[in-house]
Amino acid sequence: MSGPREPADAAPFLSQADDPGEPPAQQERGAGGPRRLPGLSAPRSVLIVAVLCYVNLLNYMDRFTVAGVLPDIEQFFGIGDSSSGLIQTVFISSYMILAPVFGYLGDRYNRKYIMCGGIAFWSLVTLGSSFIPKERFWLLLLTRGLVGVGEASYSTIAPTLIADLFVADQRSRMLSIFYFAIPVGSGLGYIAGSKVKDVAEDWHWALRVTPGLGAVAVLLLFLVVREPPRGAVERRSDDPPLSPTSWWADLRALGRNPSFVLSSLGFTAVAFVTGSLALWAPAFLLRSRVVLGETPPCLPGDSCSSSDSLIFGVITCLTGVLGVASGVEISRRLRRSNPRADPLVCAAGLLGSAPFLFLALACAPSSIVATYVFIFIGETLLSMNWAIVADILLYVVIPTRRSTAEAFQIVLSHLLGDAGSPYLIGLISDRLRRGRPPSFLSQFRALQFSLMLCAFVGALGGAAFLGTAIFIEGDRKRAQLHVQGLLRDAPSPDERIVVPQRGRSTKVPVSSVLI
Repeated sequence: MSGPREPADAAPFLSQADDPGEPPAQQERGAGGPRRLPGLSAPRSVLIVAVLCYVNLLNYMDRFTVAGVLPDIEQFFGIGDSSSGLIQTVFISSYMILAPVFGYLGDRYNRKYIMCGGIAFWSLVTLGSSFIPKERFWLLLLTRGLVGVGEASYSTIAPTLIADLFVADQRSRMLSIFYFAIPVGSGLGYIAGSKVKDVAEDWHWALRVTPGLGAVAVLLLFLVVREPPRGAVERRSDDPPLSPTSWWADLRALGRNPSFVLSSLGFTAVAFVTGSLALWAPAFLLRSRVVLGETPPCLPGDSCSSSDSLIFGVITCLTGVLGVASGVEISRRLRRSNPRADPLVCAAGLLGSAPFLFLALACAPSSIVATYVFIFIGETLLSMNWAIVADILLYVVIPTRRSTAEAFQIVLSHLLGDAGSPYLIGLISDRLRRGRPPSFLSQFRALQFSLMLCAFVGALGGAAFLGTAIFIEGDRKRAQLHVQGLLRDAPSPDERIVVPQRGRSTKVPVSSVLI
Protein backbone atom coordinates (compact mmCIF):
# COMPACT_ATOMS: atom_id res chain seq x y z
CA MET A 1 0.00 0.00 0.00
CA SER A 2 1.05 3.61 -0.51
CA GLY A 3 1.08 6.16 2.29
CA PRO A 4 -2.03 7.06 4.30
CA ARG A 5 -4.74 9.19 2.71
CA GLU A 6 -7.14 11.69 4.25
CA PRO A 7 -10.66 11.41 2.80
CA ALA A 8 -13.16 14.07 3.79
CA ASP A 9 -15.70 11.48 4.81
CA ALA A 10 -13.38 9.28 6.84
CA ALA A 11 -15.27 9.97 10.04
CA PRO A 12 -18.54 8.12 9.37
CA PHE A 13 -16.76 5.15 7.84
CA LEU A 14 -14.37 4.76 10.75
CA SER A 15 -17.16 4.88 13.29
CA GLN A 16 -18.99 2.18 11.35
CA ALA A 17 -15.89 -0.01 11.08
CA ASP A 18 -15.31 0.19 14.80
CA ASP A 19 -18.58 -1.62 15.39
CA PRO A 20 -18.07 -5.23 14.23
CA GLY A 21 -21.62 -6.15 15.20
CA GLU A 22 -23.45 -3.67 12.96
CA PRO A 23 -25.56 -5.52 10.36
CA PRO A 24 -24.35 -4.98 6.80
CA ALA A 25 -27.88 -4.04 5.74
CA GLN A 26 -27.54 -0.88 7.81
CA GLN A 27 -24.23 -0.05 6.19
CA GLU A 28 -25.31 -0.02 2.52
CA ARG A 29 -26.52 3.57 2.15
CA GLY A 30 -25.97 5.41 -1.09
CA ALA A 31 -22.73 5.97 -2.91
CA GLY A 32 -20.80 6.54 0.29
CA GLY A 33 -21.61 3.12 1.78
CA PRO A 34 -19.73 -0.18 1.41
CA ARG A 35 -19.45 -1.41 -2.14
CA ARG A 36 -22.11 -3.78 -3.45
CA LEU A 37 -20.89 -6.86 -5.29
CA PRO A 38 -22.20 -6.85 -8.88
CA GLY A 39 -23.98 -10.03 -9.90
CA LEU A 40 -23.87 -11.55 -6.42
CA SER A 41 -27.27 -11.33 -4.77
CA ALA A 42 -27.81 -12.36 -1.16
CA PRO A 43 -29.39 -15.73 -2.14
CA ARG A 44 -26.50 -16.44 -4.52
CA SER A 45 -23.98 -15.65 -1.78
CA VAL A 46 -25.76 -18.00 0.61
CA LEU A 47 -25.80 -20.72 -2.08
CA ILE A 48 -22.03 -20.31 -2.56
CA VAL A 49 -21.54 -20.81 1.19
CA ALA A 50 -23.75 -23.92 1.04
CA VAL A 51 -21.53 -25.42 -1.68
CA LEU A 52 -18.39 -24.59 0.30
CA CYS A 53 -19.94 -26.25 3.37
CA TYR A 54 -20.66 -29.40 1.35
CA VAL A 55 -17.05 -29.61 0.18
CA ASN A 56 -15.77 -28.98 3.72
CA LEU A 57 -18.05 -31.74 4.99
CA LEU A 58 -16.64 -34.07 2.35
CA ASN A 59 -13.07 -33.09 3.20
CA TYR A 60 -13.37 -34.13 6.82
CA MET A 61 -15.50 -37.15 6.03
CA ASP A 62 -12.70 -38.45 3.80
CA ARG A 63 -10.03 -37.66 6.39
CA PHE A 64 -11.66 -39.67 9.18
CA THR A 65 -13.00 -42.60 7.20
CA VAL A 66 -9.56 -44.14 7.71
CA ALA A 67 -9.85 -43.71 11.49
CA GLY A 68 -13.23 -45.47 11.42
CA VAL A 69 -11.64 -48.64 10.02
CA LEU A 70 -8.20 -48.30 11.64
CA PRO A 71 -8.26 -51.68 13.50
CA ASP A 72 -8.99 -53.42 10.18
CA ILE A 73 -6.17 -51.55 8.45
CA GLU A 74 -3.77 -52.61 11.23
CA GLN A 75 -4.79 -56.25 10.82
CA PHE A 76 -4.68 -56.13 6.99
CA PHE A 77 -1.17 -54.63 6.77
CA GLY A 78 0.16 -56.17 10.01
CA ILE A 79 1.31 -52.85 11.53
CA GLY A 80 1.61 -51.47 15.08
CA ASP A 81 0.43 -48.29 16.76
CA SER A 82 3.31 -46.11 15.60
CA SER A 83 2.80 -47.11 11.94
CA SER A 84 -0.94 -46.51 12.30
CA GLY A 85 -0.28 -43.02 13.59
CA LEU A 86 2.03 -42.46 10.63
CA ILE A 87 -0.94 -42.77 8.24
CA GLN A 88 -2.45 -39.57 9.58
CA THR A 89 0.91 -37.89 10.06
CA VAL A 90 1.91 -38.37 6.40
CA PHE A 91 -1.41 -36.94 5.22
CA ILE A 92 -1.23 -33.90 7.50
CA SER A 93 2.43 -33.29 6.67
CA SER A 94 1.68 -33.14 2.95
CA TYR A 95 -1.30 -30.90 3.59
CA MET A 96 0.85 -28.65 5.76
CA ILE A 97 3.74 -28.36 3.28
CA LEU A 98 1.45 -27.53 0.36
CA ALA A 99 -0.72 -25.01 2.24
CA PRO A 100 1.67 -22.02 1.73
CA VAL A 101 1.79 -22.74 -2.00
CA PHE A 102 -2.00 -22.62 -2.31
CA GLY A 103 -2.13 -19.66 0.08
CA TYR A 104 0.14 -17.70 -2.27
CA LEU A 105 -1.94 -18.72 -5.30
CA GLY A 106 -5.22 -18.02 -3.51
CA ASP A 107 -4.26 -14.39 -2.82
CA ARG A 108 -3.42 -13.76 -6.49
CA TYR A 109 -5.38 -16.05 -8.85
CA ASN A 110 -8.91 -17.37 -9.41
CA ARG A 111 -9.80 -19.31 -6.29
CA LYS A 112 -12.64 -21.36 -7.80
CA TYR A 113 -10.44 -23.06 -10.40
CA ILE A 114 -7.71 -23.78 -7.86
CA MET A 115 -10.25 -25.58 -5.65
CA CYS A 116 -11.75 -27.53 -8.56
CA GLY A 117 -8.37 -28.89 -9.64
CA GLY A 118 -7.29 -29.82 -6.12
CA ILE A 119 -10.50 -31.64 -5.22
CA ALA A 120 -10.54 -33.60 -8.51
CA PHE A 121 -6.97 -34.78 -7.85
CA TRP A 122 -7.75 -35.67 -4.23
CA SER A 123 -10.80 -37.76 -5.25
CA LEU A 124 -8.81 -39.78 -7.78
CA VAL A 125 -6.00 -40.50 -5.32
CA THR A 126 -8.45 -41.56 -2.58
CA LEU A 127 -10.10 -43.99 -4.98
CA GLY A 128 -6.71 -45.42 -5.95
CA SER A 129 -5.73 -45.97 -2.31
CA SER A 130 -8.55 -48.49 -1.90
CA PHE A 131 -6.85 -50.98 -4.26
CA ILE A 132 -3.46 -51.27 -2.52
CA PRO A 133 -2.33 -54.85 -1.68
CA LYS A 134 -1.24 -55.83 1.83
CA GLU A 135 2.44 -56.04 0.82
CA ARG A 136 2.51 -52.34 -0.14
CA PHE A 137 1.86 -50.40 3.07
CA TRP A 138 4.31 -47.73 1.89
CA LEU A 139 2.01 -47.10 -1.08
CA LEU A 140 -0.90 -46.42 1.28
CA LEU A 141 1.28 -43.84 3.02
CA LEU A 142 2.14 -42.26 -0.33
CA THR A 143 -1.47 -41.99 -1.47
CA ARG A 144 -2.59 -40.55 1.88
CA GLY A 145 0.15 -37.96 1.47
CA LEU A 146 -1.11 -37.03 -2.00
CA VAL A 147 -4.64 -36.59 -0.63
CA GLY A 148 -3.22 -33.57 1.22
CA VAL A 149 -3.06 -31.74 -2.13
CA GLY A 150 -6.84 -31.50 -2.26
CA GLU A 151 -7.25 -30.35 1.32
CA ALA A 152 -4.51 -27.73 0.98
CA SER A 153 -6.10 -26.32 -2.17
CA TYR A 154 -9.44 -25.95 -0.42
CA SER A 155 -8.86 -25.18 3.25
CA THR A 156 -6.61 -22.18 2.63
CA ILE A 157 -9.05 -20.56 0.20
CA ALA A 158 -12.68 -21.29 1.16
CA PRO A 159 -12.80 -19.08 4.32
CA THR A 160 -11.45 -16.12 2.33
CA LEU A 161 -14.32 -16.48 -0.17
CA ILE A 162 -16.79 -16.25 2.71
CA ALA A 163 -14.96 -13.19 4.05
CA ASP A 164 -15.34 -11.50 0.64
CA LEU A 165 -19.10 -12.17 0.59
CA PHE A 166 -20.15 -11.11 4.11
CA VAL A 167 -19.08 -8.75 6.90
CA ALA A 168 -19.62 -8.36 10.66
CA ASP A 169 -22.27 -10.61 12.28
CA GLN A 170 -23.31 -12.13 8.94
CA ARG A 171 -19.75 -13.27 8.37
CA SER A 172 -19.62 -14.85 11.84
CA ARG A 173 -22.86 -16.72 11.19
CA MET A 174 -21.71 -17.99 7.80
CA LEU A 175 -18.38 -19.08 9.23
CA SER A 176 -20.18 -20.95 12.01
CA ILE A 177 -22.24 -22.79 9.37
CA PHE A 178 -19.08 -23.51 7.37
CA TYR A 179 -17.27 -24.90 10.42
CA PHE A 180 -20.21 -27.07 11.43
CA ALA A 181 -18.95 -29.24 8.57
CA ILE A 182 -15.72 -30.07 10.42
CA PRO A 183 -17.15 -32.04 13.36
CA VAL A 184 -20.16 -33.27 11.37
CA GLY A 185 -17.95 -34.42 8.50
CA SER A 186 -15.53 -36.03 10.94
CA GLY A 187 -18.38 -37.89 12.60
CA LEU A 188 -19.79 -38.98 9.26
CA GLY A 189 -16.35 -40.29 8.34
CA TYR A 190 -16.38 -42.64 11.33
CA ILE A 191 -19.97 -43.65 10.64
CA ALA A 192 -19.49 -44.18 6.90
CA GLY A 193 -16.26 -46.08 7.44
CA SER A 194 -17.68 -48.51 9.97
CA LYS A 195 -21.07 -48.99 8.29
CA VAL A 196 -19.82 -49.38 4.72
CA LYS A 197 -17.25 -51.89 5.98
CA ASP A 198 -19.98 -53.86 7.76
CA VAL A 199 -22.28 -53.89 4.74
CA ALA A 200 -19.57 -54.73 2.19
CA GLU A 201 -17.65 -56.97 4.65
CA ASP A 202 -14.48 -55.33 3.32
CA TRP A 203 -12.89 -52.16 4.71
CA HIS A 204 -11.59 -51.15 1.27
CA TRP A 205 -15.10 -50.06 0.24
CA ALA A 206 -15.05 -47.43 2.99
CA LEU A 207 -12.47 -45.52 0.91
CA ARG A 208 -14.63 -45.64 -2.23
CA VAL A 209 -17.51 -43.52 -0.95
CA THR A 210 -16.00 -40.02 -0.97
CA PRO A 211 -14.47 -40.02 -4.50
CA GLY A 212 -17.92 -40.09 -6.13
CA LEU A 213 -19.11 -37.32 -3.82
CA GLY A 214 -15.94 -35.41 -4.73
CA ALA A 215 -16.94 -35.43 -8.41
CA VAL A 216 -20.26 -33.84 -7.41
CA ALA A 217 -18.34 -31.23 -5.40
CA VAL A 218 -16.20 -30.24 -8.41
CA LEU A 219 -19.34 -29.87 -10.55
CA LEU A 220 -21.06 -27.68 -7.93
CA LEU A 221 -17.99 -25.49 -7.50
CA PHE A 222 -17.72 -24.97 -11.24
CA LEU A 223 -21.41 -24.15 -11.78
CA VAL A 224 -22.38 -22.25 -8.62
CA VAL A 225 -19.36 -20.48 -7.14
CA ARG A 226 -18.33 -17.06 -8.43
CA GLU A 227 -15.12 -15.22 -7.60
CA PRO A 228 -15.93 -12.12 -5.46
CA PRO A 229 -13.52 -9.14 -5.52
CA ARG A 230 -11.11 -9.34 -2.60
CA GLY A 231 -12.11 -7.02 0.23
CA ALA A 232 -14.84 -5.22 -1.75
CA VAL A 233 -17.53 -5.66 0.92
CA GLU A 234 -15.27 -4.05 3.53
CA ARG A 235 -14.54 -0.87 1.53
CA ARG A 236 -16.51 2.13 0.40
CA SER A 237 -16.99 2.71 -3.28
CA ASP A 238 -14.52 5.63 -3.22
CA ASP A 239 -11.77 3.72 -1.40
CA PRO A 240 -8.67 2.83 -3.44
CA PRO A 241 -8.49 -0.80 -4.63
CA LEU A 242 -6.36 -3.19 -2.63
CA SER A 243 -3.31 -4.60 -4.39
CA PRO A 244 -1.33 -7.67 -3.29
CA THR A 245 2.01 -6.96 -1.68
CA SER A 246 5.07 -9.17 -2.08
CA TRP A 247 5.06 -12.54 -0.36
CA TRP A 248 7.88 -11.52 1.96
CA ALA A 249 6.01 -8.37 2.92
CA ASP A 250 2.98 -10.53 3.72
CA LEU A 251 5.09 -12.79 5.94
CA ARG A 252 6.67 -9.88 7.77
CA ALA A 253 3.30 -8.29 8.43
CA LEU A 254 1.83 -11.56 9.72
CA GLY A 255 4.84 -12.14 11.97
CA ARG A 256 4.33 -8.70 13.50
CA ASN A 257 0.63 -9.36 14.14
CA PRO A 258 0.49 -10.71 17.73
CA SER A 259 -3.22 -11.59 17.56
CA PHE A 260 -2.60 -13.74 14.49
CA VAL A 261 0.48 -15.43 15.98
CA LEU A 262 -1.01 -16.15 19.42
CA SER A 263 -4.41 -17.28 18.12
CA SER A 264 -2.59 -19.60 15.71
CA LEU A 265 -0.65 -21.10 18.65
CA GLY A 266 -3.93 -21.58 20.52
CA PHE A 267 -5.44 -23.25 17.48
CA THR A 268 -2.35 -25.46 17.27
CA ALA A 269 -3.30 -26.88 20.68
CA VAL A 270 -6.84 -27.53 19.37
CA ALA A 271 -5.37 -29.35 16.35
CA PHE A 272 -3.05 -31.42 18.57
CA VAL A 273 -5.91 -32.62 20.77
CA THR A 274 -8.46 -33.19 18.01
CA GLY A 275 -5.88 -34.96 15.82
CA SER A 276 -4.96 -37.33 18.64
CA LEU A 277 -8.57 -38.08 19.56
CA ALA A 278 -9.68 -38.40 15.95
CA LEU A 279 -7.33 -41.28 15.23
CA TRP A 280 -7.00 -42.94 18.62
CA ALA A 281 -10.33 -42.51 20.44
CA PRO A 282 -12.16 -45.41 18.68
CA ALA A 283 -9.17 -47.74 19.22
CA PHE A 284 -8.89 -46.62 22.85
CA LEU A 285 -12.59 -47.23 23.48
CA LEU A 286 -12.35 -50.68 21.88
CA ARG A 287 -9.40 -51.58 24.13
CA SER A 288 -11.35 -50.29 27.12
CA ARG A 289 -14.26 -52.60 26.32
CA VAL A 290 -11.87 -55.54 25.99
CA VAL A 291 -10.41 -54.78 29.44
CA LEU A 292 -13.92 -54.49 30.91
CA GLY A 293 -14.88 -57.81 29.28
CA GLU A 294 -17.67 -56.24 27.22
CA THR A 295 -16.26 -57.26 23.83
CA PRO A 296 -13.84 -59.92 22.54
CA PRO A 297 -10.32 -58.83 21.55
CA CYS A 298 -9.42 -58.12 17.93
CA LEU A 299 -7.16 -61.02 16.93
CA PRO A 300 -5.04 -61.35 13.76
CA GLY A 301 -7.12 -62.63 10.85
CA ASP A 302 -10.43 -61.57 12.45
CA SER A 303 -12.66 -58.66 11.46
CA CYS A 304 -12.53 -56.06 14.25
CA SER A 305 -16.20 -55.66 15.13
CA SER A 306 -16.96 -52.73 17.42
CA SER A 307 -19.67 -50.11 17.74
CA ASP A 308 -17.25 -47.52 19.12
CA SER A 309 -16.43 -45.92 15.76
CA LEU A 310 -20.14 -45.41 15.15
CA ILE A 311 -20.81 -44.06 18.67
CA PHE A 312 -17.76 -41.80 18.61
CA GLY A 313 -18.82 -40.53 15.19
CA VAL A 314 -22.28 -39.61 16.48
CA ILE A 315 -20.73 -37.89 19.51
CA THR A 316 -18.36 -35.96 17.24
CA CYS A 317 -21.28 -34.74 15.10
CA LEU A 318 -23.40 -33.69 18.08
CA THR A 319 -20.61 -32.04 20.06
CA GLY A 320 -19.40 -30.22 16.96
CA VAL A 321 -22.76 -28.69 16.18
CA LEU A 322 -23.40 -27.84 19.83
CA GLY A 323 -19.89 -26.50 20.43
CA VAL A 324 -19.62 -24.37 17.28
CA ALA A 325 -23.11 -22.91 17.71
CA SER A 326 -22.69 -22.15 21.40
CA GLY A 327 -19.20 -20.68 20.90
CA VAL A 328 -20.37 -18.28 18.18
CA GLU A 329 -23.51 -17.26 20.08
CA ILE A 330 -21.73 -16.73 23.41
CA SER A 331 -19.03 -14.70 21.69
CA ARG A 332 -21.57 -12.61 19.77
CA ARG A 333 -23.44 -11.70 22.95
CA LEU A 334 -20.31 -10.96 24.99
CA ARG A 335 -18.83 -8.86 22.17
CA ARG A 336 -21.44 -6.18 22.84
CA SER A 337 -19.85 -5.40 26.19
CA ASN A 338 -16.34 -6.82 25.78
CA PRO A 339 -14.37 -6.42 22.50
CA ARG A 340 -12.01 -9.18 23.68
CA ALA A 341 -14.84 -11.74 23.80
CA ASP A 342 -13.61 -13.91 20.90
CA PRO A 343 -10.21 -14.95 22.34
CA LEU A 344 -11.65 -15.19 25.86
CA VAL A 345 -14.34 -17.66 24.73
CA CYS A 346 -11.66 -19.70 22.93
CA ALA A 347 -9.53 -19.73 26.08
CA ALA A 348 -12.48 -20.82 28.21
CA GLY A 349 -13.26 -23.64 25.79
CA LEU A 350 -9.74 -25.06 25.80
CA LEU A 351 -9.11 -24.64 29.52
CA GLY A 352 -12.51 -26.17 30.29
CA SER A 353 -12.04 -29.17 28.00
CA ALA A 354 -8.72 -30.27 29.55
CA PRO A 355 -10.06 -31.66 32.87
CA PHE A 356 -12.97 -33.44 31.18
CA LEU A 357 -10.67 -35.18 28.70
CA PHE A 358 -8.46 -36.26 31.59
CA LEU A 359 -11.50 -37.63 33.46
CA ALA A 360 -12.61 -39.52 30.33
CA LEU A 361 -9.26 -41.32 30.22
CA ALA A 362 -9.16 -41.95 33.96
CA CYS A 363 -12.68 -43.44 34.08
CA ALA A 364 -12.21 -45.78 31.11
CA PRO A 365 -11.06 -48.83 33.14
CA SER A 366 -14.18 -48.72 35.33
CA SER A 367 -17.05 -47.24 33.30
CA ILE A 368 -17.37 -46.86 29.55
CA VAL A 369 -20.55 -44.77 30.04
CA ALA A 370 -18.71 -42.20 32.19
CA THR A 371 -15.95 -42.11 29.57
CA TYR A 372 -18.44 -41.25 26.84
CA VAL A 373 -20.08 -38.56 29.01
CA PHE A 374 -16.77 -36.84 29.72
CA ILE A 375 -15.71 -37.13 26.07
CA PHE A 376 -19.00 -35.48 25.09
CA ILE A 377 -18.45 -32.52 27.42
CA GLY A 378 -14.76 -32.17 26.55
CA GLU A 379 -15.33 -32.24 22.79
CA THR A 380 -18.20 -29.74 23.07
CA LEU A 381 -15.94 -27.26 24.85
CA LEU A 382 -13.13 -27.94 22.38
CA SER A 383 -15.42 -27.31 19.38
CA MET A 384 -16.26 -23.81 20.58
CA ASN A 385 -13.01 -22.62 18.95
CA TRP A 386 -13.48 -23.58 15.30
CA ALA A 387 -15.49 -20.69 13.85
CA ILE A 388 -14.20 -18.06 16.29
CA VAL A 389 -10.53 -18.64 15.42
CA ALA A 390 -11.36 -18.27 11.72
CA ASP A 391 -13.26 -15.05 12.41
CA ILE A 392 -10.32 -13.64 14.41
CA LEU A 393 -7.96 -14.29 11.50
CA LEU A 394 -10.28 -12.62 8.99
CA TYR A 395 -10.67 -9.38 10.93
CA VAL A 396 -7.05 -8.93 12.07
CA VAL A 397 -5.57 -9.65 8.59
CA ILE A 398 -6.21 -7.54 5.48
CA PRO A 399 -8.04 -9.18 2.51
CA THR A 400 -5.05 -9.42 0.16
CA ARG A 401 -3.07 -11.65 2.50
CA ARG A 402 -5.82 -13.75 4.10
CA SER A 403 -5.13 -16.88 2.06
CA THR A 404 -1.47 -16.63 3.03
CA ALA A 405 -2.50 -16.18 6.67
CA GLU A 406 -4.81 -19.20 6.45
CA ALA A 407 -1.97 -21.19 4.92
CA PHE A 408 0.54 -20.36 7.62
CA GLN A 409 -1.97 -20.92 10.38
CA ILE A 410 -2.48 -24.36 8.84
CA VAL A 411 1.29 -24.93 8.69
CA LEU A 412 1.81 -23.95 12.32
CA SER A 413 -1.22 -25.79 13.68
CA HIS A 414 -0.37 -28.97 11.80
CA LEU A 415 3.39 -28.82 12.20
CA LEU A 416 3.11 -28.61 15.98
CA GLY A 417 -0.39 -30.09 16.17
CA ASP A 418 -2.11 -32.95 14.37
CA ALA A 419 0.71 -33.71 11.92
CA GLY A 420 2.75 -35.25 14.69
CA SER A 421 0.30 -35.88 17.51
CA PRO A 422 -1.18 -39.18 16.19
CA TYR A 423 2.30 -40.57 15.55
CA LEU A 424 3.60 -39.17 18.86
CA ILE A 425 0.76 -40.76 20.81
CA GLY A 426 1.31 -44.09 19.04
CA LEU A 427 5.07 -43.90 19.59
CA ILE A 428 4.66 -43.18 23.32
CA SER A 429 2.18 -46.06 23.54
CA ASP A 430 4.65 -48.46 21.91
CA ARG A 431 7.48 -47.29 24.17
CA LEU A 432 5.38 -47.74 27.30
CA ARG A 433 4.64 -51.33 26.27
CA ARG A 434 8.28 -52.14 25.56
CA GLY A 435 9.76 -54.62 28.01
CA ARG A 436 6.38 -55.63 29.42
CA PRO A 437 4.67 -58.98 28.81
CA PRO A 438 2.20 -58.59 25.94
CA SER A 439 -1.40 -58.39 27.15
CA PHE A 440 -4.62 -56.58 26.32
CA LEU A 441 -4.34 -54.69 29.62
CA SER A 442 -0.86 -53.40 28.80
CA GLN A 443 -2.08 -52.27 25.37
CA PHE A 444 -4.89 -50.34 27.01
CA ARG A 445 -2.75 -48.78 29.75
CA ALA A 446 -0.07 -47.66 27.32
CA LEU A 447 -2.57 -45.86 25.09
CA GLN A 448 -4.39 -44.41 28.11
CA PHE A 449 -1.26 -42.81 29.56
CA SER A 450 -0.05 -41.50 26.21
CA LEU A 451 -3.40 -39.79 25.51
CA MET A 452 -3.20 -37.88 28.81
CA LEU A 453 -0.73 -35.59 27.05
CA CYS A 454 -3.75 -34.02 25.31
CA ALA A 455 -5.08 -32.47 28.53
CA PHE A 456 -1.76 -30.72 29.18
CA VAL A 457 -1.51 -29.37 25.62
CA GLY A 458 -5.08 -28.07 25.84
CA ALA A 459 -4.18 -26.00 28.91
CA LEU A 460 -1.22 -24.46 27.05
CA GLY A 461 -3.53 -23.52 24.18
CA GLY A 462 -5.89 -21.76 26.58
CA ALA A 463 -2.98 -19.64 27.81
CA ALA A 464 -2.17 -18.62 24.20
CA PHE A 465 -5.74 -17.38 23.69
CA LEU A 466 -5.53 -15.37 26.90
CA GLY A 467 -2.46 -13.70 25.38
CA THR A 468 -4.45 -13.01 22.18
CA ALA A 469 -7.02 -11.07 24.24
CA ILE A 470 -4.34 -8.51 25.16
CA PHE A 471 -3.69 -7.48 21.53
CA ILE A 472 -6.97 -8.17 19.72
CA GLU A 473 -8.44 -4.64 19.78
CA GLY A 474 -5.40 -2.87 18.39
CA ASP A 475 -4.81 -5.46 15.65
CA ARG A 476 -8.44 -5.34 14.51
CA LYS A 477 -8.40 -1.55 14.24
CA ARG A 478 -5.09 -1.63 12.40
CA ALA A 479 -6.51 -4.00 9.75
CA GLN A 480 -9.64 -1.84 9.32
CA LEU A 481 -7.58 1.32 8.81
CA HIS A 482 -5.35 -0.47 6.30
CA VAL A 483 -8.35 -1.63 4.24
CA GLN A 484 -9.61 1.97 4.09
CA GLY A 485 -6.21 3.21 2.89
CA LEU A 486 -5.60 5.18 6.09
CA LEU A 487 -2.64 3.21 7.40
CA ARG A 488 0.54 1.57 6.16
CA ASP A 489 1.79 -1.87 7.21
CA ALA A 490 4.28 -0.55 9.73
CA PRO A 491 3.31 3.00 10.80
CA SER A 492 5.39 4.96 13.27
CA PRO A 493 3.67 5.59 16.63
CA ASP A 494 3.64 9.39 16.07
CA GLU A 495 2.12 9.18 12.55
CA ARG A 496 -1.20 11.06 12.41
CA ILE A 497 -4.36 9.90 10.63
CA VAL A 498 -7.90 11.22 10.24
CA VAL A 499 -10.51 9.97 12.74
CA PRO A 500 -13.93 11.23 13.85
CA GLN A 501 -14.01 13.35 17.00
CA ARG A 502 -17.11 15.27 18.10
CA GLY A 503 -18.75 15.32 14.70
CA ARG A 504 -15.75 16.36 12.62
CA SER A 505 -12.58 14.83 11.18
CA THR A 506 -9.49 15.31 13.33
CA LYS A 507 -5.88 14.20 12.96
CA VAL A 508 -4.65 12.07 15.85
CA PRO A 509 -1.56 9.88 16.41
CA VAL A 510 -1.77 6.27 15.24
CA SER A 511 -0.89 5.08 18.74
CA SER A 512 -4.05 6.62 20.20
CA VAL A 513 -6.28 4.84 17.65
CA LEU A 514 -4.71 1.41 18.14
CA ILE A 515 -4.95 1.32 21.95
